[in-house]
This record gives sequence, C-alpha cells and structure tokens, in this order.
Amino acid sequence: MAQKRPFNEGKRHFKKNKKQKKSTTNSEGSNEEVLLVDVRRLLQNININEGQEDKQELPEQFAEVDLTISELSSTGDGLAKKDGRIYVVPFTAPRDNVRAKVYRHAEEEAYSLTDFVKLLSPSEHHTETPKCPYFAQCSGCQFQHLPYAYQLAHKRTIVEKAYQNFSHLPQSAIPEVGETIGSPLQYGYRTKLTPHFDGPPNGRRDKRHGKQVTWPEVPPIGYMKKGTRKTMDIEDCPIGTDAVRMGLKRERKRVAENIEKYQRGATLLLRESTERVKKADLGEQDGEVDEDIVMEDRGDYIHRKTCITDHKATSTEYVDDFRFDNPAGAFFQNNNSILPLVTQYIRHNILEPQISHNTSKTKIKNLVDAYSGSGFFTITLSSLFQNSVGIDISPQSIASATHNAKLNDLPRDSTRFIAADASSLFDSLDITKYKPEETVVVLDPPRKGCDEGFIRQLMEYGPERICYVSCNVHTQARDVGWLVGGFEAENGVAGMYEIESLRGFDLFPQTSHVEGVAVLRKKGERDGLGSTSGGKEGAA
Repeated sequence: MAQKRPFNEGKRHFKKNKKQKKSTTNSEGSNEEVLLVDVRRLLQNININEGQEDKQELPEQFAEVDLTISELSSTGDGLAKKDGRIYVVPFTAPRDNVRAKVYRHAEEEAYSLTDFVKLLSPSEHHTETPKCPYFAQCSGCQFQHLPYAYQLAHKRTIVEKAYQNFSHLPQSAIPEVGETIGSPLQYGYRTKLTPHFDGPPNGRRDKRHGKQVTWPEVPPIGYMKKGTRKTMDIEDCPIGTDAVRMGLKRERKRVAENIEKYQRGATLLLRESTERVKKADLGEQDGEVDEDIVMEDRGDYIHRKTCITDHKATSTEYVDDFRFDNPAGAFFQNNNSILPLVTQYIRHNILEPQISHNTSKTKIKNLVDAYSGSGFFTITLSSLFQNSVGIDISPQSIASATHNAKLNDLPRDSTRFIAADASSLFDSLDITKYKPEETVVVLDPPRKGCDEGFIRQLMEYGPERICYVSCNVHTQARDVGWLVGGFEAENGVAGMYEIESLRGFDLFPQTSHVEGVAVLRKKGERDGLGSTSGGKEGAA
C-alpha cells in the first residue's frame, strides 16, 4: 500500500517556496525550486493563451485523473494542463496520454503532484523498453522510456532554461548552448552505488530500554520509492558497472546473513576499483575465471575490476592514462566512460580557442583549480600550463591530490596542492607567480554552487579566464550571473566577465541530471573595462 501523506502538507511546503521567489539571486537550485519555475511559466501560458478557466473542484486525495503531457520539466517530470492547473507526472513524455494518482495539491501555486499509474497511449517519444524492472517506482532514473537522442536534446533545454531562469542576465549575454555531449555508456556506467536499508520499527525503543534490537525479517535493501520516504528492495541496478552490480549481489547476501549484528539501518558502499596490468606481464593464473573480478581488454592492458565495500579502502581509477587513487568513500566522478570527453573538451576551450593547441602563443601560463578535490582537473590539465595549483579546504583531499600527482609523475615545482580556508582561498596564491592576467581558474563546486563571498573573492582576484564545471546547472547559472552581471547590493561589484561557451555533458544517462561546462573570459577593452587585471598587490 502506498504511504499516505497529509493532503495539506503541500500547502505548507510551497508557502516556503513562494517566499523564495522574492530572493531569486540566492537560489539554491533545488528540485522543488526548479520545478516551480517551470510550473509558473506554463501556468502563465495558460492564462495568456487559453484564457483563465473557471476554477474547478480539486480531485480528492488518491483520485485518479487522465492527462495529456504537455512538456518535460527540468526535473525530468512530465507537466500536464487540466482545468487551469498543472499536474506533475513522473516517468512520462510529451504527448503521452496517461492515468495518474493525485497525492498532493499546492493550492496557492495551482499545481498538483501525482504518481504515475498507467500509460494509456504513448507519444512518438515514448519508445524505449526500460532495462530496469523497478523503473517507474524507484526514484533513481527518470528517462529509461526515452530514446537516448531525445534525452540529450532535452538536457540541452535544461541548460538553456537554467540560464534564462536563474542567471538574471539578458538573453544577449547568453551564447547559444552547444549540443549535449553524450556518454559512451548509457547503462553500466556508474562506478559507485550506495544502497541502504532502514532499521527495524522497534529498534529505537529496544535500544533505549537496553534490549537487543530484533529484526523480524531482512529489510528492503535499495533506494527510495518515488514520492515517498519508503525504501524499496532493489536486487540489481543496470546503470551500475558489472563489478558494482556483482558487488551489490554479494552485499545483499552478506547483510541478510548478518542482519542480527546490525543495531540500526545502514548505507552500503559499492565502489569499482581497477588494477591495470600489461598483457605482456600476464601469467597463466591471470587468465583463470574469478567471479569477483571483471576483466576488460584495453589494448596493451587488461583492466581487472573489482568492487570495494570498505569506505576506508583505496579505490583506483584510470582516465585515459592518468591514475587516481582515492579513499573508496570519497567523492570522485561516477561515470568513468565520459571523463576523457570532458577533459578533452576543456583542453580545447580553457585557453583562447584559436590558440588552444599552441600554448607558446597564449599569455595564459597558470592554472588554479579552486575546488581541486583529489586533483582530477589539476592533474589532467597541467601539461597545458607552466604552473598549476589545486586548492581545497579539505586536508584529506589535498593529501590524495598530492599522492595522485606523484603517481602521474608530475613535477612538484610546477604542480602542487594547497589546503586553504574557504573565506580566503585566493590569499594563498603567490600573486607574483600567479598573475591574474596570466591565469585561468577552474571551478567544480558541490551542487549548492559557490556562495556570494567566494564569487567576490574570485572577482577581486580577477583571473583572465574561468572554466566553471557543475553538476547543478541552476546554481551554476546563478553564479555565472554574478560574474557577468555583478552584484546589486549596497557594496555592489560590476560584472567582469562574459560567457564564451556553454555546453552540457551527460554524466548520468537515464536521469534528468546534466553536467554543465561554462567558459568565461574577462571583458576586454571593447567593453570599456580594460583587459588588465585588478588583482591584489603584495599577496603572499
């Protein structure tokens, strides 16, 4: 039985979102906020193009309604118009005719959230047979019913709408968004999965009274059911790599056999790790079949892939010929197959485009990787620059990055890493060496993006070029809007940059997520601002 929710819950929830509209420059880029923007625009089109319809009585909770999907939102949900309001229906495509079950009304915003019930008749876009038996129930994937070319085209519109809705820039300041770069693997690409299970219902009470926690049965192990906080049992996940999928089966069996040892629920780690072996060095025993190892032929090498489940163990990944060792529980991009395409694109665009292949003709000599993590961009791009430095607030990340630089034989005098405080990140730079007019800064922040204080630091430093990589194009658009348009507060700062290019990369096929890459250049003399940096003098 579906988990029931109070029918007035939406009213309370979306009052909060309505307040957020008053301060859109502080957008957090959440799913709710992004959905609300799409809903409001579609409602406005109804009012303008179709006239204000008579207000209809709202369907009862859990009532089923038949709908025709008008478009996909940037969250991946279908949006349908009916009786002057919008119905949000997951797992659908434009022009699908569907039956949906209403579970929440947001009365002040004139839209309703629904569960997908049945496809009455598919549109021309609804053509694919999902490879996952849990599709349309699990909250993980949204697009397994859509052809891949359509997924890529839709993700291009997500980037476009993000900059239209969250950058607060005029359309003239936003270049045409390039076509989305697809992933070489559409399934079997995720190198990390983290399924979980919940504790028993009586667990807290038993523990509080000093009793042993009892498990009446093995709990569901998997992910949240769409639209609920209920964990559904997932036996297999086809977007995971072969090694990770085998690890999931082993971990499910281990948990089932040892469930009485758990005092509460837990999150499991499944992380692929690769051992690279030259074919010339393989012995007879290396050809023997091991059900825990996946063997991949990579030309002169064999990649032996296993699944790590210990957060503190070390995982190894290869991107082209670069090797990266990280704590298995630490962050690293989860689609190894597309990362060479990402780094190749940035290599071609991070310097002035017309001279990106001849660094001797460019005035850009330095790279600053301001959210360096374990050193991915610093290490893969360092050959383009005379000096490269990665900066992060996490000492553990800096330790991993330094180790990875050594693994890849990068010279310590030209490639290094610094742990710095977030409030003064650029103060750690030697300004005589990293002159702003000779420097490009790479940004790859968390989903929440950069805060206003960081953007002010960056603009005070004033690098010649910026490459902003983001897993949330909505917060990226907000931040780029600050860099291009400036701040309007009392102590406002004029915009210093212009957008050179925008493009999405599909790091997460079958989902609504898209990775954005924005390249910015400092405004030149033709803009009346000069091309000389206003960086700080005398920094350490």
